[in-house]
Amino acid sequence: MPKRIAILGSTGSIGTSALDLIERLNAMPQVDRPGRVREPLEVVGLAANRSIEVLIDQVRRFRPLIASVGTEALARELREEIGSGPTRVVSGEEGARQVAAMPQADLVLAGIVGAAGLGPTYAAVESGKTVALANKEALVMAGDLMLSAARRTGARLLPVDSEHNALHQCLRGERVEEVRRLVLTASGGPFFSKPDLDLSRVSPEEALAHPTWIMGRKISIDSATLMNKALEVIEAHWLYGLPAEKISVVVHPQSIVHSLVELVDGSFICQLGATDMRHPIQYALTYPERWETPLERLDLPSLGNLRFLEPDLERFPCLGLGWRALAAGGTMPVVLNAANEVAVEAFLQRRIRFSDIPQVVTSVMEAHRPEQAPSLDGILQADAWARERAGAPSPGAVSTAQKS
Repeated sequence: MPKRIAILGSTGSIGTSALDLIERLNAMPQVDRPGRVREPLEVVGLAANRSIEVLIDQVRRFRPLIASVGTEALARELREEIGSGPTRVVSGEEGARQVAAMPQADLVLAGIVGAAGLGPTYAAVESGKTVALANKEALVMAGDLMLSAARRTGARLLPVDSEHNALHQCLRGERVEEVRRLVLTASGGPFFSKPDLDLSRVSPEEALAHPTWIMGRKISIDSATLMNKALEVIEAHWLYGLPAEKISVVVHPQSIVHSLVELVDGSFICQLGATDMRHPIQYALTYPERWETPLERLDLPSLGNLRFLEPDLERFPCLGLGWRALAAGGTMPVVLNAANEVAVEAFLQRRIRFSDIPQVVTSVMEAHRPEQAPSLDGILQADAWARERAGAPSPGAVSTAQKS
């Protein structure tokens, strides 16, 4: 019987990579080792926002049972383009939630970027799905709620982020009490190796030019500020149940070692792989099995030296904000994430400078009094408050934090 998959964020970088991988895997021989027949992967649901042309092509290629798009106007366009067929078209956040909770799906790949992915991802967990989690913000904002719902419904969370996916692989067969610490690796982004560069003068194009990974715009900026790693520290806490002091970060410019686990006896276990997000996606899609891959493999002799460096928290203060938000708890990680999303968008629109991003986030966090053990409504209220507080300044202006 095929493994049936629904994809949230199907037109984004994670979604398009997953669909490419699914086609490649389905084209491989079904007998991939002696005595074992590998069942195909079937796409049964797709959810996107506004990239209608890409979604039209995906629906025609995969013929899912249901497809969701951001607005009803786009849904009408999709219906007109695909005509009669097996695909039911829905719209809005409710439509994305329908895709997430559809009874036909065995696994939901949660790839909607940012806070927008919280509701649909939560719906998948509430429905007891296996969730391949590429949306880190869902756990950053609502880790306690997500894990409580998973325990109640029997849902399983499989991390897709390369770092947490690596930790998941390293921890297979290990006991949590034998873990001394988790070590997340960071590429350092495009600026870490340029200590003399004035970060207040860098352009969005320079910040988007990641040296090793091909990613979406928002996550590329987060990588450049190291905010991506701050969010991953919080995510690791929820995924693996370890306190902040047992989660550390090292800069690894080659992006070959995706994360490490240090055990109490001094041993390290690490996961290495090519810098291609389709590898961790494949791990999640095929778990608990391991399938032959159609993707490029790592060539060890070509790697040369692998370096590990301490992160510079003074030059990249966003990283430290992750531990700070985790220590404060409650709605503080919600505020961290929301303020950062606003600041990143303002930078991409050239309304603030790159160096303003951590100042905006810090200013909003300092103004917040976190609510402990918030409900979903409390999380959404904190998110809305932080976005309003972080409201991007007018073009050409500097951030509120800088003027104060």
